[in-house]
Amino acid sequence: MIGKLERVPLREVWKNELDFTRWLQENIDVLNEVLDLTLVSPERERQAGDFAVDLVAEDDSGNTVVIENQLEASNHDHLGKLIT
Repeated sequence: MIGKLERVPLREVWKNELDFTRWLQENIDVLNEVLDLTLVSPERERQAGDFAVDLVAEDDSGNTVVIENQLEASNHDHLGKLIT
């Protein structure tokens, strides 16, 4: 059966960012496919200095990749964590 894709508000799928972070961790293959990456071993809420970042993973070259997700417009808190 072929269905039609329907656009829904993100908050209907994920009530908060932690729900989205869990989904990303459990479905890292989806992110890999969309971004053409090979990320492995995603860790949730890992400490980075005084902050905790949403996900930290490794690419296929062993480089650390930080994922700070947000369901709305970006803000200084999320951007600041990435810069730090």
